[in-house]
Amino acid sequence: MKRIWNSITTLLVVLMVVLAILLVGVRLVGLEPFVILSGSMEPTHHVGALIYVKKVDPAELRPGDVITFLVKDDTVVTHRVVDVIPDDQEPGTLWFSTQGDANDTVDASLVHGRNVVGKAIFSIPYLGYVSSYIQNPPGLYVAIGVGAVLLILAFLPDKKKKAN
Repeated sequence: MKRIWNSITTLLVVLMVVLAILLVGVRLVGLEPFVILSGSMEPTHHVGALIYVKKVDPAELRPGDVITFLVKDDTVVTHRVVDVIPDDQEPGTLWFSTQGDANDTVDASLVHGRNVVGKAIFSIPYLGYVSSYIQNPPGLYVAIGVGAVLLILAFLPDKKKKAN
């Protein structure tokens, strides 16, 4: 029974560490996670997926690349580059024509190069649901509580053993 208990607590702690790395630790290697909220990128990136974006020089982007960009100041969108358009008025400035994979038409407005957050590297299905849940109460409290309980359960048997 003790062996089973140790295996379960070890597995849960490992899962929590992996989850923390996937949600927060990836920032240490230059990736920024975003949650896919709409079906515009289906079937490439599904609703609820966590997409990882790496900052990139807009001059490196080509048609076919999936980019994440700002629309207005508070909305982030992930769509595919359809065309790269140099600005005639400002040399060196690029504009991007984009389209969601599930959309029939190209997006109505062009994306300025300064609004590009980065290029999508990969995504993990369903992890965005977890990320969204634990970023706001009550999910944040649940995550902290579960983490604390797991730490206690993982180290409690060792404390009991030393006391005996």
